[in-house]
Amino acid sequence: QVQLVEPGGGLVQAGGSLRLSCVASRRTFNTALMGWFRQAPGKEREFVAVIRWNGAYTEYAGAVKGRFTISGDSAKNTVYLQMNSLKPEDTAVYYCAADRWGDWGRRKPDELAYWGQGTQVTVSS
Repeated sequence: QVQLVEPGGGLVQAGGSLRLSCVASRRTFNTALMGWFRQAPGKEREFVAVIRWNGAYTEYAGAVKGRFTISGDSAKNTVYLQMNSLKPEDTAVYYCAADRWGDWGRRKPDELAYWGQGTQVTVSS
């Protein structure tokens, strides 16, 4: 029904910046919110940021608040994650996700409706 494509990712030095994108094939009730989780080796997938298409609502994990900014372009069905002041601990595979419901900081990843293929972000010290 919905495909999420994640161009971007890459290698950056600590303190640098990187911008991720996520393009949805279409928007439905089940893609009312879009955002990212990330997963480092040996760790659980953790919430990063989320945005709601209908409104200005955004939410961030405490570990990235003040450094990352999520935004959206409804005409392009695309959300962006601008990552600044990157740290080595930000190194992970970043997965775009979409769902009808919010509260992503408390929801389990397998509860969300759609997932992208993931993109590797590596931050060198």
